[in-house]
Amino acid sequence: MATQVKLSARPRPEAGRNAVKQVRSRGAVPAVIYGAHETPANLEVDRKAIETVLAHAANEHVLVELDIDGANKLSLIQEIQRHPVRGDILHVDFHAVSRTETVTSEVPIESVGEPVGVKTSGGLLQQQLRTLEIECLPQNLPDLVTVDVSALNIGESLHVKDITLPAGVTVLTDVEITVFLVSEPKVAEEPAATTSAAAPEVLKEKKADAEGADKK
Repeated sequence: MATQVKLSARPRPEAGRNAVKQVRSRGAVPAVIYGAHETPANLEVDRKAIETVLAHAANEHVLVELDIDGANKLSLIQEIQRHPVRGDILHVDFHAVSRTETVTSEVPIESVGEPVGVKTSGGLLQQQLRTLEIECLPQNLPDLVTVDVSALNIGESLHVKDITLPAGVTVLTDVEITVFLVSEPKVAEEPAATTSAAAPEVLKEKKADAEGADKK
């Protein structure tokens, strides 16, 4: 199940570009919280704190208990905006959730084991689907979904419908989509034939013609 972490946040009464610059200049990240029948509210969180949370998470959809001036709100990190070049965090969206209402999220899929087709026949394991869309109560949200691929032989595959999910978790992704498959090993192409071998014959013919001309 997802690890619930605690994170402090402060209300951000200012809005606009200049206000956002001031937030970032003091080592914080602008954020917003919405959902769970609440009015959206502007927040700011410490940059190092949110980076630490994400560094220890399997994905960016982390279940967080936000401490906003002493008031605790359970929320899911819904979206993170990053700088396109530097990669640093520019903005965070928190989606407030209720422990009694289901949430929708995407979790990463990870393979476990080495397929028999790879081990014995040199096949290649290919992953066609990287994340799985699921629905569950916040406390049942998994960090990731693991799939045992060790029984797969060459030409065999696993689909979404073959994945066993934890109790209380419902899959929303199309169950017929292929997740993993083992393909045949690639055969190295033979180098194209060259015409260099014919060169001596051409030279030989030219030499013979020259010798014949000398005898005339």
